[in-house]
Amino acid sequence: MTERIRYSDRVYNVLFLSVTNCARSIMAESIMRKNGGFLYKPFSAGMEPAGTVHPLTLKTLEARDYPTDNLQSKAISTFEKNSSPDMDLIFTFCDRSHGQAAVMWPGHSSTSLWSIPDPTLTVGDEAAKMVSFNRAFDTVYEHIAALLVL
Repeated sequence: MTERIRYSDRVYNVLFLSVTNCARSIMAESIMRKNGGFLYKPFSAGMEPAGTVHPLTLKTLEARDYPTDNLQSKAISTFEKNSSPDMDLIFTFCDRSHGQAAVMWPGHSSTSLWSIPDPTLTVGDEAAKMVSFNRAFDTVYEHIAALLVL
């Protein structure tokens, strides 16, 4: 008799944290939403949220057919309430190339720190900025793809 491999019925809550929650963490939420299947429920937040998702983040996601509905720049305090879901995995973003400090959520250990250049800090015309946003998307995608094969 052969045994069937049974996937967990459990859904893992994943939180992506960044400083402003308007680009990298938003991309990660969207990528995980589309590619994470039924095993992961993604969320994102920022320590100092911008309040809006950067327009080039939305343009990058839409160009690659990733969901943009209900994406919002929100504060980490959103997930500190008693009614908030418990997070199973926490990934934080920083940009060491621009001296950006690692985002930490006090009272919670970080599962992983991903140092990915912040595309919102790119100086130049829209074409130069799009290169940075696409590069950030590709890097975030690679990190999540590696996680999903575990």
